[in-house]
This record gives sequence, C-alpha cells and structure tokens, in this order.
Amino acid sequence: MTHTSGFAYDFWNADIMRYMEKTGTPGILSCANAALALPLTAEPGARWEYGIGMDWVGKAVEAVSGQKLGRYMKENIFDPLGMSDTAFRIGEAQRKRLAKIHARTPDGLVSTDTEVPQEPEFEMGGGGLYGTVGDYLKFARAILSGGALNGARVLKAETVALMSKHAMGDLRVRAMKTAQPPISNDVDFLEGWNWGLSFVINPEPLPTGRSAGSLAWAGLANSYYWIDPAKGVAGVYATQVLPFFDEKAVQTFQAFETEVYRAI
Repeated sequence: MTHTSGFAYDFWNADIMRYMEKTGTPGILSCANAALALPLTAEPGARWEYGIGMDWVGKAVEAVSGQKLGRYMKENIFDPLGMSDTAFRIGEAQRKRLAKIHARTPDGLVSTDTEVPQEPEFEMGGGGLYGTVGDYLKFARAILSGGALNGARVLKAETVALMSKHAMGDLRVRAMKTAQPPISNDVDFLEGWNWGLSFVINPEPLPTGRSAGSLAWAGLANSYYWIDPAKGVAGVYATQVLPFFDEKAVQTFQAFETEVYRAI
C-alpha cells in the first residue's frame, strides 16, 4: 500500500517496459493475470516507486474475503456510501453517459476507444473502476469524516487516522519520470512528499490553499482529488484526457482548488 514493494509500472519505468517488450508480458490495462508477473526493480522497502503493488493488494483482498474485488467493494464501500454509479463493469445506463478517453495530440484532442476489459481475468486493485465525480466525492467525504457518511460507516476512525499518516519511515515519494510520453508526462512536483496507506500527503501548505497533511492522489486520465482534514474540505476533479499530468488539465484543477478555498 506504500508503493515500496519493489514493483513498478512500465509507464514510469523504462527497465520494466523493456522487460515486458522482450518477454511479451501484457500491460496492466489488459487485466490479464500475466501482467502481474513482473520482476522487482528494488528490494522491498528500499524506495518508493509507483507500481502494481496495489493490484497485488486487490488479489490479497480477494484471497481473504473469498469474493471478487468488485463484489467486495460494492458490498463494503459503494453500496453503504450510495456510490451507485461505481463499478469495474459498465452497466447499460452508465454506458449511455460514458465519456470517452481523449488523447492530446499536436492536432488537438482526439477521441479514443480505450476501455478497461469488461470480462477481465482480474479486477485491478490499482485502477480500472468506472464512476462519476459525484460518486467519488462521497468516498472523499467519508474519509474526511473519519470513515463514515450519512450514518454509514465503512472504516473505523482510527483506521482512517492510520491511513493518513506517513507510513514509509525515512523514505519519501520520488518524481515520476515518464517512460511512455503518450501515457504520462513527467510528474516532478511530488519529490519529497509523504505517503500514507494509499494517499500522497503534502508536507507543506500548497499555494491553492490546501493545508499541510492533506491527502490526495490521481487517476491516469487526469482525474484528481484532495482531502483536507485541517480545513474540513475535499474536492474531486476529473477529465478523460491522456497523457497523465496534462498541463491544461492540471492548470484547471489548480484553479478549481484555489476557488474552492476562496469560497470557504
């Protein structure tokens, strides 16, 4: 959960990308079990590197619960919080409202047919859910409230407190240098930040108004959220644009966050 397992994503690790090319290992977005058969890039606990460790966490949840990951999350998170539009599979009603992923090219935004497999070998612990901004805001509000929302408790308050603390000892988050520019740009600003149990934690206040110690992370197609316990505010912003950390998308997100803090 701290991304110190030694696993990496090929998007930000050229060695793993070359390994996959040489061995024919499928990418993680294939949702094939073979995608998890990757070597370690470092000894466990040696450094932070964003990778498939969370997908292995999903496998662990399945092994302990005896359920598919999506079913476990539906029963224990989505249904209690009222997240009716969130799932690994796209229902008929959701597909009518589905925003396609677009790629930013020299000619502008181009629509793609990128889609997570709807009959996957495994459901990704590290990504792949479909949902709405409104649904995800319910999750963010639950974390903001110590694990409960509208009378439904999905986590103990002490669990949320543990998740919100730096969990890597002397290690810190490192910059993410792209190995696949069509998928992600370089993400340099995270250098030196803290990491909890699935959240990045900014050690200093941000110019937008976000307090030190806030929780955040993002999705590959430029979706972002933050949870600020000190000021009692959370926000969610989502696009369907690649590559990750798109300049225009990030600028809009920062402007949105700034205006939220001005409003409170």
